[in-house]
Amino acid sequence: MNSKVRNSGGCLCGGVRYEVRGPLRPVVNCHCSQCRRTSGHFVAATAAKKRDLEIHEAGVLRWYKSSEKARRGFCAACGSSLFWEPFEEGWVAIMAGTLDGPTGLRTEADIFVADAGDYYRVADSSTGRNDGEHGLFLED
Repeated sequence: MNSKVRNSGGCLCGGVRYEVRGPLRPVVNCHCSQCRRTSGHFVAATAAKKRDLEIHEAGVLRWYKSSEKARRGFCAACGSSLFWEPFEEGWVAIMAGTLDGPTGLRTEADIFVADAGDYYRVADSSTGRNDGEHGLFLED
């Protein structure tokens, strides 16, 4: 793990805090039905390598196995959605709104746009994909 903290964040009540000691991926908006149900809208998430994420004050952090491929981390006290972690990968998605600002991040892609709710429009269809392949990767 890198020694320098690049970003930090946490949930609404402060029961879960974390630090990221490596680069963050640009933000990806996910419009899949699972993300919409867990967040109440679409999810805007960045990502970090698992080795660069250090979770503090995790007494109320709970994990929900949302599929055979991944689990979701949330605060059991305030309900904040914090993480999406695929089982077979070396990275974890971090809900961008849980980061302490300023982040310097930019939204660069939308995925699962065909699953978007009928009550909103995806802003920029040129960045949209109907699958989860956004093509953005973490630096080494």
